[in-house]
Amino acid sequence: MLIIDGKKVSLDLKNELKASVESCQATTGKVPGLTVIIVGHDPASQVYVRNKAKTCKEIGMISTVIEMAADTTEKHLIDTIHELNNDPAVHGILVQQPLPKQIDEFAVTLAIDPSKDVDGFHPENLGRLVMGHLDKCFVSCTPYGILELLGRYNIETRGKHCVVVGRSNIVGKPMANLMLQKLDATNCTVTICHSATKNIPFYTKQADILIAAIGKAGFITADMVKPGAVVIDVGINRIEDASTKSGYRLVGDVDFDAVSAVASAMTPVPGGVGPMTIAMLLKNTLQSFQRINGL
Repeated sequence: MLIIDGKKVSLDLKNELKASVESCQATTGKVPGLTVIIVGHDPASQVYVRNKAKTCKEIGMISTVIEMAADTTEKHLIDTIHELNNDPAVHGILVQQPLPKQIDEFAVTLAIDPSKDVDGFHPENLGRLVMGHLDKCFVSCTPYGILELLGRYNIETRGKHCVVVGRSNIVGKPMANLMLQKLDATNCTVTICHSATKNIPFYTKQADILIAAIGKAGFITADMVKPGAVVIDVGINRIEDASTKSGYRLVGDVDFDAVSAVASAMTPVPGGVGPMTIAMLLKNTLQSFQRINGL
């Protein structure tokens, strides 16, 4: 079975992005800038934001983190976003979720200039994705990372049956729409399964490409997978493990050991889809810089 190594691909991509950033600086005298806003003190969000800032620095981008108190008002956050929209040195704006209860996440998403929405969550970017205008939008980073993995591993997709388990706005919905597009690494027949789907195994066993993004540890078992299928595991779940220093370990939505005996190719957890998300965020930021500067 082929292991689809997201850690290796993300490293290759970061090296490519670093070369592109250096080229942009030589041409324009400027480099891309990403600003991340974090509201409150969610530990997982803080770790993620630190990793984003670290990776930005590694490839030569400017990274700015704006930290706000947990009791920040929605108005203050949106006013800050508007300032960033008008700042020519900022090419990507990301508001780390989750947000405190007093803030409407959708209102915040709408406030971000679509041309700087490097998370790909703004309705304008999602609409362009659905219509197939991928050259004029930003694709959500996790689905975009999966597309990159499929392309770099030369996974045949044209005419294949892709089953997406999960319908979140962050992964499931954009992933399904992406796999429908008439592109070299997509062009699939797509089925979406979710919490209200009856007899999910009936559908997953038909999948040539199975993408699991349901948020339940080990949900996809070997008897749910068609022999020879390509399995992409988006899940990141913490389960207790007394043998580890932290007391837990990360597992995906797929029972890796069992399914690896059936599938032809799989992404591991960790080290599969996860490392691609930040890499694609920086790729989107570079694309924003290039568009804004006419490159």
